[in-house]
Amino acid sequence: MVQHVSETDFNEVVLNYEGVVLVDFWATWCNPCKMIAPIIEEVSTEITNARFVKIDVDENANLANKYQILSIPTLMIFKNGTPVDTLVGFMPKDSLKDAIIKHL
Repeated sequence: MVQHVSETDFNEVVLNYEGVVLVDFWATWCNPCKMIAPIIEEVSTEITNARFVKIDVDENANLANKYQILSIPTLMIFKNGTPVDTLVGFMPKDSLKDAIIKHL
C-alpha cells in the first residue's frame, strides 16, 4: 500500500522510520508519474518489509526544494531516515524492485 504524505507528517513517516522507505515525488499533471504509479502500488504489495509513500510536489514545495527535486517522477529511497538512492523518471517494475531490495 502506498501512503500519501505531506510536509506535516514527513518526519514521522519517513525520517523517523527504522527501515527502507521509497518516496515518490510526483504531481497530478505529470504523465510519467501516472504511468509509474500502478507499478509502485504493485511493488508495494510484493515488498512488504519496506514503506512506500507519495509526495505531491505542488502541495509540498518545501520538501521538493529540500531534496532538490528538479524533475518528476523522482523516487528517493531512504534507509533509517537517510537518503541512500535517487531514481529519476519512469522505470520498469523489475528495475524498481531491484533498487529497493538492494537496500533492505
